[in-house]
Amino acid sequence: MAATLVLLSPLGARLALGLPRCPLKVLAGFPCPACGTTRSALALAHLDFAGAFAVNPLATVGWVALIAGGLVAGAFALAGRPLREPREQWPGWVRGVLVAAVVLNWTYLLHHGT
Repeated sequence: MAATLVLLSPLGARLALGLPRCPLKVLAGFPCPACGTTRSALALAHLDFAGAFAVNPLATVGWVALIAGGLVAGAFALAGRPLREPREQWPGWVRGVLVAAVVLNWTYLLHHGT
């Protein structure tokens, strides 16, 4: 998956033109919690980390984690080392941190009008 994203990144701008605008932003006038996710991916495809982070910080961290995780998983697979199965349920503090990150990110998006 990570390699596919990297290989398709030059086509990103063309593919993004066909995507619809955020319905919440169009109808209500304010961004949804995921607004800017596509634009952050396009900025990352051009290696513009600052621009991607400015558009949507949490999405940028997520995209970088997705690609890094895919590369690490691929390296483990090539080395013949199995990966541990993920936990079925995360501890409460991890879920709390994730909820807080989404709320803080949405607050950022609302403040910056992304």
